Amino acid sequence: MADMGTFRNAVTEWAAAGIPRVPAQDLVDREHVHSAVLLEGPSDAAAVDAMAARHGRDLAAEGICVLPMGGAMSVGRFAALLGPSGLDLRLIGLCDEREQDFYVRALRRADAAPHDLFVCAADLEDELIRALGVPVVTQLVEAEGESRQLQTFLQQPAQQGRLAQQQLRRFLGTKSGRKIHYGRVLVDALAPHHVPAPLEGLFAAF
Repeated sequence: MADMGTFRNAVTEWAAAGIPRVPAQDLVDREHVHSAVLLEGPSDAAAVDAMAARHGRDLAAEGICVLPMGGAMSVGRFAALLGPSGLDLRLIGLCDEREQDFYVRALRRADAAPHDLFVCAADLEDELIRALGVPVVTQLVEAEGESRQLQTFLQQPAQQGRLAQQQLRRFLGTKSGRKIHYGRVLVDALAPHHVPAPLEGLFAAF
């Protein structure tokens, strides 16, 4: 199995400090890495990994690195390091609509193809909630043992007047690790014909 974790760590260290302890180019050659999926954070990576499992795919073995960047503002650094001007990998991105222009500029500066960018309206969690529907997502939250926590959250004054979809999206972000957990849970619950367009497009790209 490809040691994609070592490559991911080397690239992240390179982006942060300028010099990785393990040379990233050596890992590209050794692990036959040819593409990088640039994601904002670990919850997006969890959803992509869950989607790959649904398709019976081992992205690391295929030479595809799923790379959470630690925030959308890091895309410029990662695109420069990984794209044609750096390690010469194909760059594929998933981002929120409000960050689309920023991603496109970063990809163009790195001489990468901006058409390999797939855009969520608000974020990936919002796309998944809309695809599944509020009743199904509520049932999933309850099945995960968080019915009481959800009801307490919904009673907060700040949630009054919000759409149910907005409330659920906010709930997923109120506890550390919850978005990562539900990234997998929501993807696993999708019917094949209800996969959100950005996620479906992402997988069609590779």
